[in-house]
Amino acid sequence: MLVYTVGTFDLLHVGHLALLEQCRALGDVVAVGVASDSVVHSYKPNVPVIPLDERIEMLKSLRCVDIVRPYYKLEYVSACKELDVDIFVIGEDWGSKAHNTDVESYLKSQGKKMTQVIYNLRTSSSAIKKNVLNQNRMQGLPTVLVSSSN
Repeated sequence: MLVYTVGTFDLLHVGHLALLEQCRALGDVVAVGVASDSVVHSYKPNVPVIPLDERIEMLKSLRCVDIVRPYYKLEYVSACKELDVDIFVIGEDWGSKAHNTDVESYLKSQGKKMTQVIYNLRTSSSAIKKNVLNQNRMQGLPTVLVSSSN
């Protein structure tokens, strides 16, 4: 069984690991779609802190992940077709926009499953960013997050 999930995976944290371990428990092969900066910017005000190639590299190093592939358009059907996905794992923030309903319809037409998981509330990339900014403000440091190119 091939399990597929998608996300930004910025500032990799234990919530991401919990999601990916849940994916591993559902199938034999775990594939992860990683949103490019332009895709993220299409639905969030900021682009990720960690560059796409580094997010991919970190995910590839995890034992629970077998396939990592970036996506450059906000649509999921093409990857589900190419990978022959058995189960598509979504988070609790899944919505009803066209890119969501299109993949739901496709999976249903193919007799494939869609499984929703509850996020690990211990942390999130947004919470980490806010924490860093708050710490910087308290210490009088600049509040701009800069990604190192090293």
